[in-house]
Amino acid sequence: MQLTYQPYELLLKHTFTIAKFSRNSTPLMLVQIGHEGHIGYGEASMVPYMGESHQTAVEFLNKVDVSQFQYPFNYGEIISYLDSIAPDNPAIKAAIDIALHDLDGKLSGLPCWQMLGSNPALMPVTSYTVGIDAKEVIIQKINEAPEVKVIKVKLGRDTDKELIQTIRSVTDRPLYVDANQGWTDRKQSLDFIYWLQEQGVKLIEQPMLKTDIDGNAWITEHSPIPIIGDEAVQRFADVEKAGGVYHGINIKLMKSAGMHEAKRMLDKARELGLKVLIGCMSETSCATLAAAALAPQCDWADLDGPLLVTNNPYKKPVFANGKWELNNVPGIGLDAG
Repeated sequence: MQLTYQPYELLLKHTFTIAKFSRNSTPLMLVQIGHEGHIGYGEASMVPYMGESHQTAVEFLNKVDVSQFQYPFNYGEIISYLDSIAPDNPAIKAAIDIALHDLDGKLSGLPCWQMLGSNPALMPVTSYTVGIDAKEVIIQKINEAPEVKVIKVKLGRDTDKELIQTIRSVTDRPLYVDANQGWTDRKQSLDFIYWLQEQGVKLIEQPMLKTDIDGNAWITEHSPIPIIGDEAVQRFADVEKAGGVYHGINIKLMKSAGMHEAKRMLDKARELGLKVLIGCMSETSCATLAAAALAPQCDWADLDGPLLVTNNPYKKPVFANGKWELNNVPGIGLDAG
């Protein structure tokens, strides 16, 4: 078994601004694991505020002993092994996990969605993210995506209401909202949430600081719109803590260390009666297809990576009626070109 990797800089169509950060690109690490004539593809999307970089990824990968990965893969043991190398670094762990799942599917002749128990007919529509920006740029972004059925809006500043009004001036499509921990006053936030409900908002991610458990729980208790934990829910151990604090959780492969733990998180959320949104960072077709393999088991999807970038190194998956279409190709279904 052989592991190789390539640093890559993923360029965004527009400057991406959320409550506390802005960027024009995202560092990636593209990973390949080869075995018996097959290659599994994986990807780490390392958004700067999560603490990973090309340097940390290389340092981690240089410590990985691929002899640990015996087929058929025991993913639980593999994740435990990767965690033993370093406690954090979930994105580069996700890259390895995705590559192994892709390789697993190719060796077994099965698509990953089938291996994970998904039904492609249940694929939810995916939202299209609009970051905080000037009015004319917001309108331009909306007009660039006529094929999407849901708009996701980044909020968390004093211009939140104006941003929603700008979007509503050009589209009546349903909205998802992500405050990215940007709200501070629970009562003002609740008043705003009722106004957002009137504007067609269907869910709200991480309204307050992830450390403000009481504040988020209070908003969840009183909100007419589902409140979803995002930054507060990273890996499996966080799911149980979300019960009673949020209506649901946002699972991202780059936080969960890959597909195996994401599936465990999803199943645990269902046990606890929590809703599930499957989301993404800035990603290529590779990580998007990996997450899409689990998306039919979720309530909502926010997998818009390939729609927001200019230099996707892989062929864009089929996107129709606002949804990604899963295929029967073994593995994650990536066309690496």
